[in-house]
Amino acid sequence: MRRAISKFVPSFARSRLFHKYAALLFAVVALSVIFTGFLHTWFSYQELKVLLLRAQTEQARSAASKIGQFVKEIQGQLAWITQVPLSSKTDDEWRFDAVRLFRQAPPITEIAQIDSTGHERYRSSRQAMDVIGSMQDLSRDPAFTEASSQKSHFGSVYFVRESEPYMTVAVAGSRPDQGIAVAQVNLKFIWDVVSQIEVQKGGQVYVVDSAGRLIAHPDISRVLRKTDLSLLSYVQAALGLGSNESGGYSSVTAGIDGKEALIAYAPIDPLGWFVFAELPVREAFAPLYDRLIRSTLLLVAGLVLAVLAGLFFARRMVVPIRTLTDGARKIGGGNLAQRIDIATGDELEELGKQFNSMAAQLQDSYSTLEGKVEERTRQLELATQAKSRFLATASHDLRQPLHALGLFVAQLRGNQRVEERNKIITRIESALSAMNELFNALLDVTKLDAGVLTPALTDFPVAELLKRVETTFGESARQKGLSLAIVDSRAWIRSDFILLERVVANFVSNAIRYTKHGSVLVGCRREGSDLRIEVWDTGHGIPEDQRQNVFGEFYRLKSADGTQSGFGLGLAIVDRLSRLLHHPVHVHSNVGKGSCFSVTVKTVGASAQVIKPAVRTAAARLPLSEDKFVVVIDNDPMVLEAMSGLLRRWRCQVITAETSDAALKELGDSATLPDLIISDYHLSDGKTGIDAIAQLRAALGTAIPAFLMSGDVNAGPLQAAQETGFPLLHKPVEPMTLRATLMQITKKAKQRAAAR
Repeated sequence: MRRAISKFVPSFARSRLFHKYAALLFAVVALSVIFTGFLHTWFSYQELKVLLLRAQTEQARSAASKIGQFVKEIQGQLAWITQVPLSSKTDDEWRFDAVRLFRQAPPITEIAQIDSTGHERYRSSRQAMDVIGSMQDLSRDPAFTEASSQKSHFGSVYFVRESEPYMTVAVAGSRPDQGIAVAQVNLKFIWDVVSQIEVQKGGQVYVVDSAGRLIAHPDISRVLRKTDLSLLSYVQAALGLGSNESGGYSSVTAGIDGKEALIAYAPIDPLGWFVFAELPVREAFAPLYDRLIRSTLLLVAGLVLAVLAGLFFARRMVVPIRTLTDGARKIGGGNLAQRIDIATGDELEELGKQFNSMAAQLQDSYSTLEGKVEERTRQLELATQAKSRFLATASHDLRQPLHALGLFVAQLRGNQRVEERNKIITRIESALSAMNELFNALLDVTKLDAGVLTPALTDFPVAELLKRVETTFGESARQKGLSLAIVDSRAWIRSDFILLERVVANFVSNAIRYTKHGSVLVGCRREGSDLRIEVWDTGHGIPEDQRQNVFGEFYRLKSADGTQSGFGLGLAIVDRLSRLLHHPVHVHSNVGKGSCFSVTVKTVGASAQVIKPAVRTAAARLPLSEDKFVVVIDNDPMVLEAMSGLLRRWRCQVITAETSDAALKELGDSATLPDLIISDYHLSDGKTGIDAIAQLRAALGTAIPAFLMSGDVNAGPLQAAQETGFPLLHKPVEPMTLRATLMQITKKAKQRAAAR
């Protein structure tokens, strides 16, 4: 079976779509109809069963009430006999009362009256002679004792001649001298009550006494046969095995004839008898069986309809899909003129239109593919040329100060006067500064392209930014004879203060560089929720065909004096910073009148906290608080020698090494722990500076402060330094920057040690 199913599932999965959808729709409808029919039948069965049992219980209770009334009437007739005291009653009066009682209560076959001492005074019977004054002692008879104490007595059922059921009923008078009336009651008269109750067509009602014997039944012959029903489960339940005083036992079980029947009962108070109402199951659930037949016919009709619906809808769905498949196959085979015609008015028709649109676009694309290939090739060539120009320009700009350095060094070898030597040294420092500026600009471009810069957005007043710009460029503008005007603003903006300052500073620097006379104006203009920071100049302007080129690397315009100055990276950095900060940059220029560069930022509400950017202090003027023990690791001996000389000049104790292992060997003879580790990122033994610092820290057992230096401007060292938290200085490093970094790191380490 399992193997058959496993074979069927893959074959079904590989079958045609028409068969899949037809089978799926049929299964969905069939399962829905079957499940709904099952639930409906089950609930109908439960509801019908409850209704039938409730009706039968009411019939049983009605019969029990009638039989109880029958017994109470007999009890009332007996109470009438005891109304006159025995001492004042004559024999003729007794006979008259007995005859009247027999006439009014046919079930009574014998009547006797006992005095308060338990002796029989009178007895009258329908089948025997009257007995007067027999004085038979009946003081121990249950009829006398129970009637004396409880005023009434109902005896157990007994059978006369082993066929007719009888019962003894005794009633005591209201006073002891009125005696006790004892009657023998023929229970065949209950048949009249039972035979008048109808339980549908095949049902029946019968009475069982407290011993489980049948005492009333529509078929009187069953009673006369002294039928014992005490072994039947529902009779046992009524007699005490799960019954209750108010009745209500209900079950589907074998009835009195041994057939399945629905049975309910009700007790008869105070006799301890039970009335049972019995209805055959077949007759009880006949309406349900008819409903099942109708449901089955409807189910078959529903399944047939499901098959037809499955075939119809599967065909409606599969035919358009086959059309799509054939059309897609032809289009894929190269017939781009093929079109798919589907008119279903639904998503399949829309899909066909999309296929046709795709085929048209492909046909278009193939017709213009050659042109696009040529265009892409041209773009790649332009990119290659731009890269070559970038490298060539960078090489040229680096060679210029290097060439000057070589000439200045050659001049120092001769015999020069002190003033001339100092002038040459100043020019060497200028050349080095120019090289460093170019390297820093290239590093900024590399950082932005590598995506390692993350803006630190804060809210601050734009006035702080304008104040910094005025402080930075006021003197250089005055030296050039230009007027630098700053228009104050009370607006607050959200941005990265340092990066936005760099953008505006580049605008102002270029404005001063390319303006020969006139002024430079820096102001703000509101545009809705935005603020545009504008830098206006009165320079010679930018031709329209060059305005987009000014944001490229190493693209330089002629300055105010007709020469090309700068490195051509300022606006390239601005372009990258504006995209990083999501601040649009605009340029407007009139040739011969001037230009306007602007950056647009978002405004915010004023805040109580004002950003106070850190002010750089000249590191050369800051004395070291105490001598430091520094370990320098670098794979270049010249760098080690230069670093050692400079640090010793700053009164530092220095150990230099080309690898971390060599540094540990040098430290082995020292009893003092280093205050700082300076390591190049790339070392000769294949390790990085991060590895070397970690090795020294592990060997010395303490987290010694450290920072990195590198001549590699790629993204790798930048990202690694950010992940580990080590500061990274890119070579060439100015002595002032080196000293400031050394002081800052050692100061932080000292503060952390004091806090611990």
